Amino acid sequence: FTVHARHTLLPHPSLKSQVMDVDTSSGRWENIQKLLTRGSPLAHPDFEPSDETLQFMRDVCKVLVIGAGGLGCELLKDLALMGFTKLDCIDMDTIDLSNLNRQFLFRPKDIGRPKADVAAEFINQRISGVQVTPHYAKIQDFPPDFYKQFHIIVCGLDSVSARRWINGMALSLLQYNDDGELDQSTIVPLVDGGTEGFKGHARVILPGLTACMDCTMDLYPPQVNFPLCTIASKPRLPEHCIEYARILLWPKEKPFGDGELIDGDNPDHIMWILDKAKARADEFGIQGITYRLTQGVVKNIIPAVASTNAVIASVCATEVFKIATSCSRPMQNYMVFNDVEGIYTFTFEYEKKEDCPACSTRPIPLTFHEDTTLQDLFDYLCENEQFKMKAPSLTTVVNDKNKTLYMPTVPMIEQATKPNLKKKLMDLGVVDGHEITVADQTTPKPILITIKFTFNME
Repeated sequence: FTVHARHTLLPHPSLKSQVMDVDTSSGRWENIQKLLTRGSPLAHPDFEPSDETLQFMRDVCKVLVIGAGGLGCELLKDLALMGFTKLDCIDMDTIDLSNLNRQFLFRPKDIGRPKADVAAEFINQRISGVQVTPHYAKIQDFPPDFYKQFHIIVCGLDSVSARRWINGMALSLLQYNDDGELDQSTIVPLVDGGTEGFKGHARVILPGLTACMDCTMDLYPPQVNFPLCTIASKPRLPEHCIEYARILLWPKEKPFGDGELIDGDNPDHIMWILDKAKARADEFGIQGITYRLTQGVVKNIIPAVASTNAVIASVCATEVFKIATSCSRPMQNYMVFNDVEGIYTFTFEYEKKEDCPACSTRPIPLTFHEDTTLQDLFDYLCENEQFKMKAPSLTTVVNDKNKTLYMPTVPMIEQATKPNLKKKLMDLGVVDGHEITVADQTTPKPILITIKFTFNME
């Protein structure tokens, strides 16, 4: 696959009307031109050295940057300086004081403003010819047609669930012909980067062709560390509220006297954090804060490191450039970075899983005992490493009629279907080989599972 198959990034006559001449007299693009006007043994077989490639990259190619935080600031700067002029940026957070030590597009006067807006203003003013369009919103706020317009999507996200959602969106854009063959013109490549302290990763995903986010779920340990900017401005998880009480409120209110440090084994300390976290959670409509969870997440923040963000963003920007121009083959397909002791990188090809719940085109078979209840199935989907769902809704067809087994996201339907959780699947009309549709906030694309039963032999 090359991105040319989707949008013909190397311009042909039908696109020349969209391409304007690039001023090269200043020498601004001299080094980029050397890459794009000369052949190379490292180039993709479809690469054709041409001056028009730079023109197309600057005037037509549209890139979506998701996230305007530590990685996002670096990505916007790198892509703009590299020659991409049509950039969009999505971020739902606002600027906090703690961001200013590494998110260099922001200043003290910007505190409280949306990150996407400020980042776009800075790049647009600083780098001539670039137009960054900001979107102060959640990625879930946009329909599929919004994502279809981009040639490449690059992610600088801070959560697994957000990565899984955009992965599902990219997969939902794919179209297949009558023979089941993928129409490669519907592929929107994803370039994903992530950092945690002195460690990071970068990867290239060609939806439908290579391993997707969900194919690599086993690479992610349970998340216990959260960016301080998210905690302070837009909490989305119970853990965010707990860390808000621990990191921000404890030093400010000094509940047990000046200089008293948090003791994770002191019930009074944990209860104080628990009460403050619950108040914070109520403010943002977040549920699930318990004493056990509070005690479990105390003292687990890993600080963000600016140099790690810079390294990973540069790798991601380079991969965007390679995909857009074909001047070199893209990464195959996952790189890890570690500079805790020295500098270590390793790149390997992660294989696509045939039974991946996200990118597989076939129903996923699951085997349970005949006495399995709907609660057992629900818990399995939430806890199993293959799925890791948040609040799955389950629907099926029984006697040619649609039937909602359980839907926790809509209060009225949740109340009506909650008694089903105690019932056996077979008592709900689910028989051996039955298909159940599962929808969850981790992906915009529902998945289909096939239930297989094992029976007691008497």
